[in-house]
Amino acid sequence: MPVTDPPQLYGELAEWWPLVSPPDEYDEEAADLLARLSRGEAQRPSLLELGAGGGSLASHLKHRFRMTLTDIAPGMLAVSRRVNPECEHVVGDMRLLRLGREFDVVLIHDAIMYATSSTEVRAVLGTAAAHCRPGGTLAVLPDYTRETFVPSTEHGGHDAPDGRALRYLEWVWDPNPADDTFVTDYAFVLREPGGTVTLVHDRHLEGLFARAQWLAWLRDAGFSPRTETDPWGRDIFFGVRMSGAAA
Repeated sequence: MPVTDPPQLYGELAEWWPLVSPPDEYDEEAADLLARLSRGEAQRPSLLELGAGGGSLASHLKHRFRMTLTDIAPGMLAVSRRVNPECEHVVGDMRLLRLGREFDVVLIHDAIMYATSSTEVRAVLGTAAAHCRPGGTLAVLPDYTRETFVPSTEHGGHDAPDGRALRYLEWVWDPNPADDTFVTDYAFVLREPGGTVTLVHDRHLEGLFARAQWLAWLRDAGFSPRTETDPWGRDIFFGVRMSGAAA
């Protein structure tokens, strides 16, 4: 099954991201996450987001945290810089990144879905461990675990002030339930200001793992893990970085 690498949505279509998933669509999710991450500290804690994409979620967190946003896709970080100019932005692969700094919180949102093997997940959690201070918090928010996965379809899109418009159909399905991946197919309809319409198919291969695997990998990475369930039935994995654990 051919897979575009990297997905077009994060490459040549990155400029269209605000019409796919703008910041105002993250209001409720961000409020829920902020309540879970609240530390009651007088000063703003530091937060590293791995796979921050276009910065839509970060735009709701930056008033509470001093944020460093990283992503492998330069085009997506360019979008985020316009949304979050006060945040530090670093281009880097979350499997390999080493900044030489520690943070109070490390956050991995749905970008973790692009870790499609146990080796890749462990590498990402190793990056998180290398950047999380002892006693600090890691939060990992996959779209699905093996236990919560359900095939689905969704549609949406927005119009831009410059005359552009985008509509999409998202189709989530699993061609082989015996392996550790599933597929999300997108059909994008892009309309330029002059009225020209382009159709784009973009396929995303994503990882799918059981809760027990996540908890074991977090422990192996040096975290004391737990799970919570958000209002939308999704698993959130939290880990407290254990003192003396090897990064």
